[in-house]
Amino acid sequence: MTNVVAQAAGPVLVLGAAGTGKTTLLVEAVAARIRSRQAPALVFAASRQAASELRDRIVRAAGHTTLAPQVMTIHAFCLALVRRWADAEDAEPKLLTAPEQEFRIRELLRGWAQAWPDELEAALTTRAFAAQARAVVARARQLGLDPDDVADAGAAAAEPGWQVLGGFLAEYLDVLDAEGALDYAELVHRARLLLERDEVVSGVRAQFGAVYVDDWCELDPAQIALVRALAPDGMPVVALADPDTSIYRFRGAHPRAATEFVRLFTKGGAAPRVEVLGVAWRQ
Repeated sequence: MTNVVAQAAGPVLVLGAAGTGKTTLLVEAVAARIRSRQAPALVFAASRQAASELRDRIVRAAGHTTLAPQVMTIHAFCLALVRRWADAEDAEPKLLTAPEQEFRIRELLRGWAQAWPDELEAALTTRAFAAQARAVVARARQLGLDPDDVADAGAAAAEPGWQVLGGFLAEYLDVLDAEGALDYAELVHRARLLLERDEVVSGVRAQFGAVYVDDWCELDPAQIALVRALAPDGMPVVALADPDTSIYRFRGAHPRAATEFVRLFTKGGAAPRVEVLGVAWRQ
């Protein structure tokens, strides 16, 4: 069987259901790069466990461990990027867990009790309201929105709750800055901002020769934009996706991630190559 992943010379989108061999093709392609001493590949997995399993499979397939494959989650990559390129006077950021983030939001909401519209008054002290506020804050950053953008959107839509949320988001970000802390959405947002600096993006790109993303459809808009910023035109960028399955929609996974790959990597009217794996070998 032809390995459409190993032969990638530019952007390639590989579509297939579970069991069609997407991850196996990725493993063999990265192992082949290691054996042939090509520039290292950067591989993104959906979770730490998936990254660990992928790394082990690649090492076994390569037959030696002289060059350890770079397999990680996007959040792990972003944290390393922020630590490496942040301003020297900044303290090393602390990454908040979801419960820690929600606790801070609940504490801050107490000071905003009089600001929200009257129809939300009964919900303000509930855990559900704090959870929804946390989800909206994360979604705003995933979409690259600043507090003023959220408030302006609320004004344009005549939604006073959104206008208040813009001010709340500004205070929340100020508090995190004062603590030297980041939540997961803000971590990716900061990494994207760093990649807008020429010295950062050139330094990062010099470390690898190809990018592979397993479970592309689990990425949110900010993560998708970060992958695009990482890869210069002409670099092999392979996204493996099952467009009918996405378990992280509740975390903001892009609902049309496969279509977004095609849009982002279309250059000069030339769309990226799309391969479809139609045979499920697992059954």
